Amino acid sequence: MIVRKGGIGEKRFTLPHPRFYLFPGYLHQRPDLVAERWRPVFDGTLARREDPEMIPLTAYAELHSSHPISDPGALALLGPEHILTDDYAAERLRWRRKHPLWAVVLRVWRVEEPPVLATGPEHGGCVSWVDLPDSIRAPRALVPALPDDDFAAAAERIESILATGAAH
Repeated sequence: MIVRKGGIGEKRFTLPHPRFYLFPGYLHQRPDLVAERWRPVFDGTLARREDPEMIPLTAYAELHSSHPISDPGALALLGPEHILTDDYAAERLRWRRKHPLWAVVLRVWRVEEPPVLATGPEHGGCVSWVDLPDSIRAPRALVPALPDDDFAAAAERIESILATGAAH
């Protein structure tokens, strides 16, 4: 699950695509905003980055569900399900108060032969979506990031938290 509110250059967060590559968060994230339990994974991602102008797109996602969150209590209950620190997640919820934070449940796969994106100025900035060149197509060979049963359990856990009514 990711939590999103949109970038500074966006009026609000939208989900215009049901399937998409996940763009690595090298450029905008700070390790201190990542929950302690996830920092080794985040640090590993940063360490694997060899050429800042050539980014391999190693993860592909499909939208499973999305849920607006306006209540701090619901966000707190979702804390174990995302990588942000509790304080930073709460800060994101408070930013642009009239717009909700979104809990987005994604089914994610590792791309066996990832395409490499040559980045340019059009890929920078604080935005939720970047346009990819036509040469980058949907991947053919995918490996689930989680086994089907583990994903189903995680999605059910999140849906259960959100069904308590605290999320709205």
